[in-house]
Amino acid sequence: MGCLKSHCCVAFALIVLSMSALGRTANADDPTEFRRLPISEYLDKMEAGWLGQMAGVAVGGPTEFKWLGEIIPADQVPAWRPEMINQFHQDDLYVEMTFLRTLELYGFDVSIRQAGIDFANSRYELWHANLAGRNNLRAGIAPPDSGHPHFNRHADDIDYQIEADFSGLIAPGMPNLVVELGEKFGRLMNYGDGLYAGQFVGGMYAEAFFETDPIKLIEAGLRCIPEHSQYAEMVRDVLGWYRDHPDDWKKTWELIDRKYHRNPDYRRFSCSGPTSDFNIDAKINGAYILVGLLYGQGDPDQTIIISTRCGQDSDCNPSNAAGVLFTTLGRSKLPERFVSGIDPKGKFSHTEYTFPRLIEVCGQLVRAAVVRTGGRIERDAEGNEILVIPVQEVRPSPLKRSWDPGPIADSRFTEEEMAQIFNPAEALQRAVDAVFPGWTLRHCGPDMQPGRRAEYRGRKNVFMTHPLNREVGAVLSRIVDLPTERQTTLRTLVANDDRGDWVLLVKVDGQLLLEKPINQQTTAGGWATVEVDLSQWAGKQVKLELINQPDGWSWEAGYWAEITLQ
Repeated sequence: MGCLKSHCCVAFALIVLSMSALGRTANADDPTEFRRLPISEYLDKMEAGWLGQMAGVAVGGPTEFKWLGEIIPADQVPAWRPEMINQFHQDDLYVEMTFLRTLELYGFDVSIRQAGIDFANSRYELWHANLAGRNNLRAGIAPPDSGHPHFNRHADDIDYQIEADFSGLIAPGMPNLVVELGEKFGRLMNYGDGLYAGQFVGGMYAEAFFETDPIKLIEAGLRCIPEHSQYAEMVRDVLGWYRDHPDDWKKTWELIDRKYHRNPDYRRFSCSGPTSDFNIDAKINGAYILVGLLYGQGDPDQTIIISTRCGQDSDCNPSNAAGVLFTTLGRSKLPERFVSGIDPKGKFSHTEYTFPRLIEVCGQLVRAAVVRTGGRIERDAEGNEILVIPVQEVRPSPLKRSWDPGPIADSRFTEEEMAQIFNPAEALQRAVDAVFPGWTLRHCGPDMQPGRRAEYRGRKNVFMTHPLNREVGAVLSRIVDLPTERQTTLRTLVANDDRGDWVLLVKVDGQLLLEKPINQQTTAGGWATVEVDLSQWAGKQVKLELINQPDGWSWEAGYWAEITLQ
C-alpha cells in the first residue's frame, strides 16, 4: 500500500505540474487560465524595474531638451558610473511614489478624489501637465476635470507616461489593473493620448515579468489602449518601421520625426504649438522609448543610449525604456555596475521611501493586487510564495481626443475636501510675514519652489519668488504712510539664479519708477542694491510694488535679502 500511495502522490504531482505548465487551474469547472510567478522572481524583477528607471534618467538627464528635432551626438551621452544610480530627486521617480503612497494608505479602491487630494498636497517641483493638474486641484477643480483639456492645455503632454511605471510594477500580468490605475491617477493631469501613453507603458511593464521579446512587450502595451487613438497609431508605425529598417534606428527616427514632430496633424494639442521645435507631446517621446527597446536588442547600455540620443525629453524616455528592459532581466541578471552603487539610505525627494522601503511597499501591494484581481497566493513544497495570476482579456479606456474632448464632469472639491488641501499662497504669505513683515505677496508661481531660504549667496534669511507665468510677475506690495518732515528711500537687495535673469520693476501707486535687469552683470558681488527716492510722495499714503518680472522665461527666480524704508 505504501508503494501504491507513493505512486499516486507522484502521479497527482505530475498532473498538477502539467496543468501549471499549461497555465490552467486544477479545477475542471473553472476554465480560467493562470500565470504563476514566484514571489522571489517578482521581487527580483520589480526591483530591477526601479533600477532601470534610475539608470535611464541618470544617463539622459544632462541632455534633456537640449536637442530638439535632431539626434544627440554620441559623444554627448555621459559614460556610466555606478554612483549615478542614486537619482533621488527626479520627477520621473518621486511623482509616481506619491501614487504608491496613496495606494499604501488607502488600498486599490481609493477614490480618485482622494488621489487628487494627495497629489494636490505634494510639495515637489513640477512642470507641464503635472503642474497644471496640481494647480487645478489646489484651485478646487477635482478630478477627472483637473486633467481635462478644458482646464489643462498640457493634457497630451508626456507626464503620466513618465510616471506610470509603478502601475505595471505592482500589477504583473494584470493589464486591466494597469488601465484602472491610469483612470485613477493618470486622469489627475492627462487626457486622451496623454493618458493612453501611461497605460501603454504600464502594460509593457506588466508583461515584462513573463516576456522578454520587445515586440511582444510592445504588443501587450498596445492592447491596453484604444486602437484608434493616435498613440496606438504611433506604436504600430514604429513597429512597422522597425521591421522595414531593423538595422538602422536613425532611419526610423527620421520617419518618426517627419510624422510625429513635423506634421501638425499629430500635434493638434501640443502645448508649445504644432510647429515648435520643443515637443513634449507623449506620442513622439513614446516613440523614442520604443526605438530604444527595439534597437537596443536587450542590451542595457545600448537601450539607454539609443533612447537618449533620440533627443527631446531625453531623460524620461530612456528611464521608461530601461525600466521595462531591466524588469525583463531582474536584478540578479543585471550588470553589477547598475547595482553596486545604490545608496540604501537615500530618500526619494518629498516621499516616505528609501530604496529598500520602496521595494517592500511594492511587495505588499502586489499581493493585494493579485487577490483583488481574482488570483491567489500559494506556497510550494518549500513554503515559498507563488503569485497565481488570472489571465484576462484587456479592457482599454474609451477613446477620447484632447483636441475634440468629451464634456467636463463639472467636478469640484467640497469645502471639507478643500480644507485638506495645501494652499501654497497662504504658506508663502506666512513665510513673507516672517522675512518682510507688512509686505504682501501675490502672483507668485510655483516654479523653482519659491519661499524662504536660510542662505543664498552669503546672505541669511532670504526670500525667493518666481513669476506666475511668462507675462505676469510676482509682486511684493505694501501700503505705507510716508512722513512729511523727512526724505524716504525704498532700498532693496536682490539677486538672480545663476542660470537665469529677471527684471525688477518698482511702482508707486501704479506708476513705474524703475525697470532694472537683474543678471550676472548687474549683481556685483552676487547682489544688486537698488534705491528709489520716494520724496515726491512725502506726507501721502501710497502703494509700493516690487515686481519679479520674467525676462525670457528661463530660471526667472528673484531672491530678496532686504526690503527697507530708510
